Amino acid sequence: MGISIWQLLIILAIVLLLFGAKRLRNVGGDLGSAIKGFRQAMKEEDEPKGNEGKLEDKAGGHVIDGEVTSKERDKV
Repeated sequence: MGISIWQLLIILAIVLLLFGAKRLRNVGGDLGSAIKGFRQAMKEEDEPKGNEGKLEDKAGGHVIDGEVTSKERDKV
């Protein structure tokens, strides 16, 4: 009981009549840019940034390089 190609075409024709081609094109462009932005944000989250993992002692100017192995805090 799937949707056939004819049913999809009828639905597409009804949507085109209701909204018009120009508005659908705008919605499609907005949706595409939203997906593109989401993918870019996911890539940025996965890639480490330049200063991440480094702690700087502002008074002495020392830099401590480290790596986070777990995001959970130790419960004392």
